[in-house]
Amino acid sequence: MTRTRKPSQTIAVYKAEDLTVVNGANLGDPISFADELALDDMYELDKGARRLPLKIMANAGARFAIAPESTLGEPGAELYFDACLTLMSTNGQTTEMLTLVEVDDTGMVAAVYVMPLVAMKPRLAYSLVGIDRDVAQQRYAEMACVSFTRGTRITMASGAQRPVEDLQIGDRVLTRDDGARQLRWIGRSTTRAVGEFCPILIRAGTLNNANDLLVSPDHRLFIYQRSDTIGAGRAEILVRARHLVNGDSVTRQEGGFVEYVQLLFDTHQIIYAEGIAAETLLVDTRTRAALPDGIAERLVSAPEAHAGRAHLDFEIDESLVRDLDAATLLRRASLR
Repeated sequence: MTRTRKPSQTIAVYKAEDLTVVNGANLGDPISFADELALDDMYELDKGARRLPLKIMANAGARFAIAPESTLGEPGAELYFDACLTLMSTNGQTTEMLTLVEVDDTGMVAAVYVMPLVAMKPRLAYSLVGIDRDVAQQRYAEMACVSFTRGTRITMASGAQRPVEDLQIGDRVLTRDDGARQLRWIGRSTTRAVGEFCPILIRAGTLNNANDLLVSPDHRLFIYQRSDTIGAGRAEILVRARHLVNGDSVTRQEGGFVEYVQLLFDTHQIIYAEGIAAETLLVDTRTRAALPDGIAERLVSAPEAHAGRAHLDFEIDESLVRDLDAATLLRRASLR
């Protein structure tokens, strides 16, 4: 079975006019794409600015478009990751930000959006100190690569539990859909645990897990509901870790550094981490830029091996769980 629709991803962005130059060459102008920016310009975030959900989807090649269900932007319009900007605030903190450009049917700029990788404060001055046109999509890809953290125990084909950092290429891991499968590639990275790279802690027992589980924020967990408590319309669902945060049993672990580990199989898989069914790395337009050159082409046998996996249709929209303690409800639903 293959997917009948393209998967979409929701990212939180500001409109360009929310961030304007308060001192510098472009005084009074909103932030824009790289060719129109000037280093050392100082920006401030409007006091009433709020991040809005922009739904995007991957097209052929390395291109993106605004998803049909997005309420922000023109559905179907092409979207480009233009640049990765580095800003320094007056309190000495650096902030990375991705600029995204929406274009119309004639190829003209229709809108510009910005996606800070860490939280920004209104009325605080930020000086533009870096413009990198080459790494914007790579930085987004690094965020999109679902990752386990050092110390997470993975269930092997033998039933043994092994720390993720001890896994090796060729090891056989237990998968939910295909039994024992060999690991084809392992990625490792260490990053500051802030903003979009801040891991999510799911405490022991929250989802019937024996031990704490710490994963990347967009990591999707596979949950079987005996009763459809949240109104998903089906028993089996995929839910992103960030959508389970409740400030108690599921929290953001911000501060310091985090060591992330990515696991790649021939096909996108659901495996078991600390007893929770969780996805492995999905190779698609979003994540390819984060992989070493040629890895995806050598290891993924066919496009449908990843993006075509049927269980990806089980993902629920954030709107279903936004005002709920979803972690508690899903735990109860899995036991009834």
